[in-house]
Amino acid sequence: MKSRLVRLFALLAAVAAAVTVAVTVVPANADGPAVADACFTWDRPLAEGAAGDDVRQLQIRVSGYPGYGAVLALDGQYGPATKAAVTRFQEAYGLPADGAANQSTFDKIYELSDDDCTPVNFTFDELNNCNSDWSGGNVDAATAKANALVSMWKLQAMRHAMGDRPIVVNGGFRSKACNDAVGGAAASRHLFGDAVDLGAGSQGFCGLAQQARNHGFNEILGPGYPDHDDHTHVANRADQFWSAPNCGI
Repeated sequence: MKSRLVRLFALLAAVAAAVTVAVTVVPANADGPAVADACFTWDRPLAEGAAGDDVRQLQIRVSGYPGYGAVLALDGQYGPATKAAVTRFQEAYGLPADGAANQSTFDKIYELSDDDCTPVNFTFDELNNCNSDWSGGNVDAATAKANALVSMWKLQAMRHAMGDRPIVVNGGFRSKACNDAVGGAAASRHLFGDAVDLGAGSQGFCGLAQQARNHGFNEILGPGYPDHDDHTHVANRADQFWSAPNCGI
């Protein structure tokens, strides 16, 4: 009887030890990456000198922080301009601002991102009230949609800089048929998916036009420019063209 009790206690001790080991070797995400994000998950810290698609994905999210009059290249190369944009992003959200993208930077991006990669305050539907499949413009549908995504992240940065007040989107991508129907210019950036027309909202047309200069928009048109007294237009283009004379631009 005694030997059977000894064996029973020994077995119970072994089970307890196994449970303890199981608990201690499976900690809650000690030093690994955060739980996978539905859109994109970074699995390494990034800093100047890094390269790859994960750098390009980061550049898209910080494209609204290039500095006054600048546009951040989405080239997958973590150079000085990307470091500066990351630093501004970190400063904007009260993170340690050293220009290196670490877990706290990624966690903030995850917080700001919806499952389809759009920023939380803007949607693809807002930037496309023409062809829902993004076809019929001056670029293929995938490129038009990708361009719109970059514009949304720039608008998200602009929105945050203006006190997180909503920005009214009146239009974005146009097919050639839609562009012709509204009398748009033949070379309109709307045909490329990277132009957005903004309503006054609480910021006013001039407030939007002036703020947009800090957030990577090479094309800004507003009050005082022909046919733009009732909206502010922001877009990307190869060369800078800003004109909103009534706003001092």
